[in-house]
Amino acid sequence: MTADETSSGGARVLPFEPARTAAGRCPLCGKPARKETRPFCSRHCANIDLGHWLDGHYRIPTEETPESAEAARRADEFEE
Repeated sequence: MTADETSSGGARVLPFEPARTAAGRCPLCGKPARKETRPFCSRHCANIDLGHWLDGHYRIPTEETPESAEAARRADEFEE
């Protein structure tokens, strides 16, 4: 087994790669990033990005169905 495979079916595990933007640039608008809000240029862009996460625009792919996720959550609650 190679370093980029797992024991479960040989699925590839890829390392996290940050957004490919010019060094020191805001990933949303491209303006220079500020130290206080890095990697963004302002709180405004940071909040827009947060909204994208909360609205589900950014998703992590999974083969889990919503029904199986709900069943797992209920099982976790039952064990507590």
